[in-house]
Amino acid sequence: MRLITYHESDTTAVGVLTGDDRFAPLPFGTMLDLIGAGEAGLAVAREALAKGFRRRLAGVRLAAPIPVPRRNVFCLGWNYAEHSREAAATRGKLEPKLPGRPIFFTKATTAVLAPEATIPIHAEATQELDWEVELGIVLGPGGVNIPRERAMDHVFGYTIIDDISARDVQTGHGGQFFKGKSLDGTCPMGPWLVTRDEVPRPQALRLACKVNGVLKQDGTTAQMIFDIPAIIEWLSKGMTLLPGDIIATGTPAGVGVFRDPPVFIRPGDLAEVEIAGIGRLANPVVAI
Repeated sequence: MRLITYHESDTTAVGVLTGDDRFAPLPFGTMLDLIGAGEAGLAVAREALAKGFRRRLAGVRLAAPIPVPRRNVFCLGWNYAEHSREAAATRGKLEPKLPGRPIFFTKATTAVLAPEATIPIHAEATQELDWEVELGIVLGPGGVNIPRERAMDHVFGYTIIDDISARDVQTGHGGQFFKGKSLDGTCPMGPWLVTRDEVPRPQALRLACKVNGVLKQDGTTAQMIFDIPAIIEWLSKGMTLLPGDIIATGTPAGVGVFRDPPVFIRPGDLAEVEIAGIGRLANPVVAI
C-alpha cells in the first residue's frame, strides 16, 4: 500500500492511494498513529482500499508522510563505496578508507519538507547547497539491540529523502554534519510511504537525482556498504528505536561538491529525486 499524509483546508489527514490519482481517507490523526496501531492499522487501510471509496488526489495537497517526526531523522554518512571514492579523489587519494561501522548523524525535524514544496536557499547561512537522493526507512515496531536476522520485522515501509546539505556550513563548523544537514526545508520527503510488502527487494532499487532535468546521480541500493538489517542492528545497539523513526540510508556517487568544478543548486532550479518502485519527489529551489 501507498500511504499519504495530506492537507485539506486547515486540516491534516492520512489516506491510502487507490490509484494514480485517487485515494481513500483513513481514520487516523497522523501517520504515526497509523504506524503505532501496527497490524490493526494496516488492516484498516486494507479495508478502506477494498471498499472502493475514492477521492481525487488533485483536490488535496500532499505533505511529507511524517511531516513532524517525533525525533530527528537518523542518517548514514559514507554508506556507498563510490560516494567515498569520489570524495577521496578530490583529496588526491587513490582509494578511500571505507567505514568499518556505520557513521550516524541526524537531521532536525524542522528540516522536513513536503513533496513539491520549495527548498529555501538560506543565503545568510550557505552558498553551497547540495543534493543527495536516499532511500528512507520508516520503522514499525521499535526495539533495542535488534539482531540483523530480525531487523526487517521492524521495518514498516519506505519513502524517498533528498538529504539537502549545506557543504560550507559543514566545513565551517569543524566538519561536523548536524548543522549543515539541518537547515529548514532541507529534508524533502515522500511523496508517500510504501509499506514493506510492496518492496520485496529493497537492496535492488535504482536511485536517481536530476537537477533541471540533467541526471546527477544514478545508483542502486545494492551498492550500500551496510544493508538495511545491518543499519538497524548497529543503530539499535544500546539505543531504543521507536515506531515511526526514520532512517536515511546514504547516497550514491554524483553529489555536487565533489564535481570539478563543484556545482550547487541555485534559486530557480528544480531538484528531482526518484527511487524505482517507490516514487518521485520534485522540489523547486527559491531564495528567501
